[in-house]
Amino acid sequence: MLVDDHPVVREGLSAMLELDEGIRVVGQAGSGEEAVLLAARLRPDIVLLDLRMGAMDGVTATGHILRESPGTKVVIVTTYEDDADILRAVEAGAAGYLLKGSSREELVHAVKAAARGETVLTPSLAPKLFRARVVKAPVLSEREREVLQLVRQGLTNAHIGRRLFISEATVKTHLLRAFKKLSVSDRTAAVITALERGLLS
Repeated sequence: MLVDDHPVVREGLSAMLELDEGIRVVGQAGSGEEAVLLAARLRPDIVLLDLRMGAMDGVTATGHILRESPGTKVVIVTTYEDDADILRAVEAGAAGYLLKGSSREELVHAVKAAARGETVLTPSLAPKLFRARVVKAPVLSEREREVLQLVRQGLTNAHIGRRLFISEATVKTHLLRAFKKLSVSDRTAAVITALERGLLS
């Protein structure tokens, strides 16, 4: 399914994609709101979605589409390559992010890769996504990292306190601060999230 507020763009994408025998365009929408309704009805395998379209942008539409049709993969196709836009789209659940200047071969490859469950990203955008994630990653203090490393080793708060020569209450304080920074509520989630974000070695 194709979603863009410019009919000429939708028609151009449709013409390029349907040259491939393995791809069929089942529907087109001109706004985020229309895309959500149409996707819920058609349940397409892939939605190629513009990022900025009036009242409901592509990121918001992505969230709605994926809630209504979890089996659908959304790939953002846009002219915008701002770091924050890319990160917002990926965090909303988009399976990929392509620029409108992509070739037909790149679009076809992206659609088929997304259908296989792969993440697709225009190569020049990969460093931007990495930078955006680094900027957004919370900063743990050295002591918070030490405490989480010891949690990772299976030590209790009391054992951690003895290892670091601090009170058990202080250990709890460091853990609670780390929980808040990582947006988690327990020790296991804190360690997993910190590892995923590269905050623990």
